[in-house]
Amino acid sequence: MEPDPSAEPGPAFSTASSAAFPAAFAAVVIDFFGTLTTSAPDDLWLRAAAASAEPLGLPAGQWRDVLSASFVERATGALGDLTETFRVLARRCGIEPSEAALARACAARVKAQNALFVFRDDAAAGLAALKSRGYRLGLLSDCTSELPAAWPGLAVAPYFDTVAFSCAEGVKKPDPAFFRLVCDRLAVAPGDCLYVGDGGSRELSGAAAVGMTPVMLRADDWHHNSAHDREDDWTGPEIGSFTELIRVIDTAGLSARSLLAHHQDRD
Repeated sequence: MEPDPSAEPGPAFSTASSAAFPAAFAAVVIDFFGTLTTSAPDDLWLRAAAASAEPLGLPAGQWRDVLSASFVERATGALGDLTETFRVLARRCGIEPSEAALARACAARVKAQNALFVFRDDAAAGLAALKSRGYRLGLLSDCTSELPAAWPGLAVAPYFDTVAFSCAEGVKKPDPAFFRLVCDRLAVAPGDCLYVGDGGSRELSGAAAVGMTPVMLRADDWHHNSAHDREDDWTGPEIGSFTELIRVIDTAGLSARSLLAHHQDRD
């Protein structure tokens, strides 16, 4: 169950005021899938694909393959809205879908994707703690159109000052322009931003390349997650949860140097 966003942070989150806290960063930019949400293994993605394959009369495996192969196109909005995207992909599978079949497939896709929006137990409390300490928050996500459509109704949405969805912007991680975009919207320099993500789409290296300080959120379910082009070779700073992130902030004050020292202490 999601923590009550209106509740006071629990004992794991210090109540130190933002005025007294020597924040080395002005903003925190956070990834969505596998970071705010729990991990989604391959079998879960296959079941989600099967839901939208059935109305089209396609085998689930074939549909999952074409979805995977088209990720970059879909994540940058290159194929149009969901209906047009599914029309293009169905044709790649050798069929000409009816409008009714497309409508059912799209509805199934939206339902299946929304079921993946399951947030980590400490995500809401962690975001509330970051806001209470005076940080501006930005969301940066490689995603398809289902996420921006659902975003206003999601429990974590009110915590964010700005969002950038790849499918709406026409650019994805690790393109430097995508990272600079969210910084511009937050009105902060990249050097004043901490970036938190699970490493999908080489996002940590991408954040570092523009001057942000990246930290991997490697939760207990990280090894089970299926993510596009994930940085499994990441050797930089990492945390295991949002609870740990807040603890690091409150213990040492967060800077690139203190975060690196914390990382070394974990080794």
